[in-house]
Amino acid sequence: MRALLLSLLLISMTACGFIGFPGVYKINVEQGNIVTQEDVDKLEQGMTRRQVRFILGTPLIEDTFNRERWDYHYEITRGDRMLTQREFTVFFDGDRLKSVSGDYKPAWARGKGEATEDAGDDPAASPNSRSGGAG
Repeated sequence: MRALLLSLLLISMTACGFIGFPGVYKINVEQGNIVTQEDVDKLEQGMTRRQVRFILGTPLIEDTFNRERWDYHYEITRGDRMLTQREFTVFFDGDRLKSVSGDYKPAWARGKGEATEDAGDDPAASPNSRSGGAG
């Protein structure tokens, strides 16, 4: 009988670890650089690294092996669930802006027939945001 009670107690305590307690507040965690379509539209081919850094801010990742690439990453998570994720990469040729890729396209890239995914000014408010994680 004692072993049965001990087993039931251990099972119930283990189950509590898998249940999300109602009413527990999970904060939104924002990480990375907020890059908006408005900021990206200010970019022009041939801009210097310094000008790009002034517009977009310091990149989250400056690739050690490829000095010609800067990565800007932004995400919002709530608990263990990703709400929004944005990627934007800038490529240089020497000290000059050559091209970009990611979730935003500047006006000069859209003019070349490339598709654009207009995410608006607020990355968190976009209905087209990529989401992942447990749902």
